[in-house]
Amino acid sequence: MINENAKANDNIELIKFNEAIELVKKVSDNTLAKSPLIIREYTRHLMASRGKYIRAMSVMICAEDKEGLVHPNAVKIAAAIEILHLATLVHDDVIDNADIRRGDITLQKKYGKRTAVICGDYLLCIALNLAASISNKQDYLEIDMPDYMGKVCLGELNQHINNANLNLSVYQYLKIISGKTAALFEASFHSGAVFADCGKSECKKYKQLGYYIGMIFQLTDDCIDFEDTEESARKPVQSDYEQGVITLPLIHTLRNVDGFSKKAESSGISRSEINEAVKSAGGLIFTHMVVKKYYDKAEKIIHELQISENKRIKLMTVLNKASRKS
Repeated sequence: MINENAKANDNIELIKFNEAIELVKKVSDNTLAKSPLIIREYTRHLMASRGKYIRAMSVMICAEDKEGLVHPNAVKIAAAIEILHLATLVHDDVIDNADIRRGDITLQKKYGKRTAVICGDYLLCIALNLAASISNKQDYLEIDMPDYMGKVCLGELNQHINNANLNLSVYQYLKIISGKTAALFEASFHSGAVFADCGKSECKKYKQLGYYIGMIFQLTDDCIDFEDTEESARKPVQSDYEQGVITLPLIHTLRNVDGFSKKAESSGISRSEINEAVKSAGGLIFTHMVVKKYYDKAEKIIHELQISENKRIKLMTVLNKASRKS
């Protein structure tokens, strides 16, 4: 399983890429399974609905060296990021009063909001503890995971403060999702670059790439609320506005349909009215256009990186998954 070659600067044996991906899942599951008995029933419930591990995959791809090997510390960080992401989802479901997540009943629906909030807090703690357990403490400090989590929290708070704000600007919205969603993607790409021993300028490119892909992921998700069914999305759709979340397709519509914003403020608007207005104003077309701009910037960085063609293909796969091109 472990390759005999060692990383020169710390003599730690490196892991083959595909085995590293499987290890991430094992480490994250084991971390949740070893939770104290009082919380184990809840962590077991969360383990039953596994996500796509797109953030963990991003860490592994960015951390991969020219021989297709990955530092074991990258596995711990990737698992920690997945658990951090899970914590944000648990809290999101409480805020949104969501019943379904990844096709399964949410923790807050099954066990109650108070239990879910405390479980989410616990997940944050064990994730940060896992990240801090890597052998090279300088790498941990360079990645600065707590700072990224702070950005996520501030993004969520900013969204909450602007709940039902029909005057939200495009700039304000992009700033919200740059923390709420893009920060963890940036952390994933940054972490991988650190473990691949990239220089400062190369690390900066990876961070920028992670940011762009995170923005694409969220904006594409905004379109899913209008374009997908609940069955295909495996979560509630047609519900952002009902939860007070004003997303980019609606922001564009509110500014380009005469009287629509005033009607929304005075008497409210129905889901059918929203769908019709977004369609006529080209809200989805506008959002996909913004996605395309981020996509082009991300693709440019991928082709600028001094990496193997195999690694370039893997990065393009993540980019296409974020934009639902694959």
